[in-house]
Amino acid sequence: MKYRFIDHTADIAFEVFGKNLNELFENATLAFYDAFVHTEKLGDETVEVEVEAEDVDYLLFKWLGELLYLFDTEFFGGKTCEVEVLTEPPNKTAKGRIVGGRLTPEMIKVEPKAITLHNFKVEKKNGGWYAFVVIDI
Repeated sequence: MKYRFIDHTADIAFEVFGKNLNELFENATLAFYDAFVHTEKLGDETVEVEVEAEDVDYLLFKWLGELLYLFDTEFFGGKTCEVEVLTEPPNKTAKGRIVGGRLTPEMIKVEPKAITLHNFKVEKKNGGWYAFVVIDI
């Protein structure tokens, strides 16, 4: 299982799974776009994303924030991605390529407002990685 949506009263919540950090970030990207975009209607434009943070939790938070920024300002939605997470000190880095395209109103399921820190977590679990994310809509 890559990710699964969790019932939430006013927001979008999902759990993300990955055998390593690269896969965790890729699956979080797919969950983000699946929650808000009809991805089957997207094109084949490529966008590169890079974020840096002191720890893995905040790195994923910043990564999702960058996806939200692209959604809001560039009207970009993704359908596939490749992400590489580098964990060498002093900072962690996530670099990725997202394939998708420009959003039109009919492609949007619901608009995200903010990535929240409410119950946000990233942890090693069962030999892989796990994250829990809530996004304000």
